[in-house]
Amino acid sequence: MIKVGIIGAAGYTGGEAIRILLRHPQAEIVFVQSSSQGGKPVSSIHTDLLGETDLHFSKSWHTEADVLMLCIGHGEAAKFMQAHHLPKEIKIIDLSHDHRLNQWTYGLPELNKEQIRQTNRLANPGCFATAIQLALLPLAAHQLITAEVHVSATTGSTGAGQKLTATSHFSWRSNNLSVYKAFEHQHLGEIYQSLRQLQPSFSKDVNFIPYRGNFTRGILAAVYTECTLALEEAQQLYTNYYKYAPFVVFSDENPDLKQVINTNKCVLHLEKHGNKLLIISIIDNLVKGASGQAVQNMNLMCGLEETTGLLMKPVAF
Repeated sequence: MIKVGIIGAAGYTGGEAIRILLRHPQAEIVFVQSSSQGGKPVSSIHTDLLGETDLHFSKSWHTEADVLMLCIGHGEAAKFMQAHHLPKEIKIIDLSHDHRLNQWTYGLPELNKEQIRQTNRLANPGCFATAIQLALLPLAAHQLITAEVHVSATTGSTGAGQKLTATSHFSWRSNNLSVYKAFEHQHLGEIYQSLRQLQPSFSKDVNFIPYRGNFTRGILAAVYTECTLALEEAQQLYTNYYKYAPFVVFSDENPDLKQVINTNKCVLHLEKHGNKLLIISIIDNLVKGASGQAVQNMNLMCGLEETTGLLMKPVAF
């Protein structure tokens, strides 16, 4: 059994990691740490886990874990690593932004599977970045991104984290929609990094407009760029690229978010409009966009089949 510890387990990503790992056949949660909720039952914060676990949050943590998941805020993971000299053999998965840019192994399995298998320090990708990169990787792998990329993507309120803010509480989000961080979202850095890993000559802009949606979880990204391929050629190119990617699924029909909620899937749908290729990419921001992908990476790092503990069905109604 893989012994897993979670730092910052009271937030959304921590709660999702607990939920998934409780059903993982080869993982054991040895502690769930929270500075703010120490001593409380996990189910008192993550109420969906009532009756599922008797775990309590601890204020402290220990190094008995084989895998340590850092489910803490941006900036806090780097501080944690600086403050603690952890044994090199402990596998650390950072779900924050802190180590994604040219630091730790970048944990997008559809891009870096072999590197992930060999690392003990892994930076889990951002949620928007995951959806957008999976829409573009096959084109970059064939040096086919020759024009600007345009992205319009909407995320649920859980993408903002559990801490209440002016734009995340119910009365503001309900029946509402807004743009934020247009053209300057923090996930752009890792998107450029991955595209240039496959297509070093890529120098065009990725024009990214993020939206706050009036729903709780999920991301829908509509990505388009000029492309000379016919639709059938593009579909074949994408199918070949993701041949060994068990969580990338193709839909002939225009997909919707309910097809991925509660799963580690990314559903892709391709359309051709004149000289533009449109790729619709949908994920659950808390699963494939965060904790599910962290478990997928844990599986690879520990020599397991990457789908272990992650074959979950969406809740469509």
